[in-house]
Amino acid sequence: MESKQEAPEEKRERLRQEELKHNPFGTFSDGINRAQSGSLVDLVGGLGWKGTGILLLVVIIGYFVYKLLF
Repeated sequence: MESKQEAPEEKRERLRQEELKHNPFGTFSDGINRAQSGSLVDLVGGLGWKGTGILLLVVIIGYFVYKLLF
């Protein structure tokens, strides 16, 4: 008997869909605010751990280059 483990991204999306199904107007303002400003959680969730590491590395290197030049 094979037991399929649910990936964290799949579980997060399933829980979000269930919340929207049970309480569509309770999260309406959250969705509007997130659409306007973006969410770090959504960014990191979409990139995965490798993408997040690369993003952090680019930000840190960019900061040091900025400090050296200015």
